[in-house]
Amino acid sequence: MSSTKGSKKECSSFQRYWQFFWRSWAIQASWNYERQMNMGFLYGIAPTIDRLYPDENDPEQLAHKKEAYERHMAFYNCTPQTSAFVLGLSASMEEQYAADRENFNPETINAVKTSLMGPLSGVGDSFFQGTVRVIAFGLGISLAQQGSILGPILAMVISFVPSWFVTWFGGKLGYTMGSKYLSKLQTGNLMDQLMQVCGIVGLMVVGAMVASMVGITTPLVFESTGLVLQDIVDSILPQAISLGATMLMYWMIKKKFKTSWLLLICILGGILLNVVGILA
Repeated sequence: MSSTKGSKKECSSFQRYWQFFWRSWAIQASWNYERQMNMGFLYGIAPTIDRLYPDENDPEQLAHKKEAYERHMAFYNCTPQTSAFVLGLSASMEEQYAADRENFNPETINAVKTSLMGPLSGVGDSFFQGTVRVIAFGLGISLAQQGSILGPILAMVISFVPSWFVTWFGGKLGYTMGSKYLSKLQTGNLMDQLMQVCGIVGLMVVGAMVASMVGITTPLVFESTGLVLQDIVDSILPQAISLGATMLMYWMIKKKFKTSWLLLICILGGILLNVVGILA
């Protein structure tokens, strides 16, 4: 049996931070409707995985490498600038897992990613999209209206500088925090507790996404009594129809339905149910 730990390639801290920084800028280049930024995240963490398992002629290392690649093809969606922090932390966890497979649960890696998506997206989108971009382009437009070439230049500079700092130091902070605290989490049952907390937070994030992003309602009204079916459903469980549709899609995914079929069912099913007046 080969030793993964002994054969991994060396890499300077600056090279690691540069990879987190530079590759997080391209995290939306392969955005897709099924898993959104998953391929971009895999692109960002691929250098770490390749460094940990460099020998593709070794069946053991190749199997571990494929496992890591598949692990990071899971759903991921977060503000690009704050994704560098998640990349750094995940890279540190991958290194810990490669060094101590017996005591490290790899499911923790995706659990931590899922738990961070919601909070970092909320903060990141509000800051970069809702604040920095508005200020930057507000100033830029005012100068451009006066005929100044500084308008677009100023808008780009003001947008870029905070993004640069957050992305660079976010990746660095995520990696150093992971390296510092993961070894402590391995003692006792702290890792199991972290896994449980991350799982709970992850489910909360998914539930919030269903409630905010899936808007399915019914216009049905009982004419004899004047009762509105949607009001009854909301009194029992708000967004229950959206949750039911999401669980149906989840069941179909578990049954290995192709994405093209899922899209076709959603489009045609939505049109049909809307025409007959069942869903709005």
